Amino acid sequence: MLSVIIPTLNAGATLGACLVALDGADEIIVVDGGSRDESVAIAEQGGVRLVHAPKGRGIQLKAGGAAARGDWLLFVHADTRLAPGWREAVTGRARHGDDVVACFRFGLDDDAWQARVIELGVALRVRLFGLSYGDQCLLVSRRLYDEVGGFAALPIMEDVDLVRRLGRRRLRVLPAVAITSAERWRRDGWWVRSARNLLCLLLYSLGVSPARIARLYA
Repeated sequence: MLSVIIPTLNAGATLGACLVALDGADEIIVVDGGSRDESVAIAEQGGVRLVHAPKGRGIQLKAGGAAARGDWLLFVHADTRLAPGWREAVTGRARHGDDVVACFRFGLDDDAWQARVIELGVALRVRLFGLSYGDQCLLVSRRLYDEVGGFAALPIMEDVDLVRRLGRRRLRVLPAVAITSAERWRRDGWWVRSARNLLCLLLYSLGVSPARIARLYA
């Protein structure tokens, strides 16, 4: 059984497309952190399980993981939609056993050449350092997730923290794409947004608290 967990906070603009793309999931859990837009209504109309939790992506993901019934967990951001073939890719990877961690290939929903450069950079980061972010989604067995303690209740960098505890040697890339909204890059500037993301990772590696990093990331 596959449970998909989606944290939301004012994600009404993208949540509907995210849910539609998840056809084939056995269970979908939306964990809302106090949205003031139509996110909750979209989740209720979509027939998914709705869980409420305090605001904070790590807190919400942790709550969703605790509520999930599946023996495989797939964590998906609300501004990401999985491309066709995602379920077959998940099933194929799960056949390798439950000591497996996987992410999708990263894509952006923009035709700009800058988007292709960023996608290539992400692919290189994953290949060289075994480090995927949450916008690539994360597939992990319930057994392994519980074994390492699951998501920490962090406001940001919760994905990096979990992937590091799971171990880079376990990480595999699935033959399907997770297409993320490029709105933040278009809003902030392609290179400014990417530089800010990299700075957040550097600060976290240097021991700066996730609470301080979250203020920079917003």
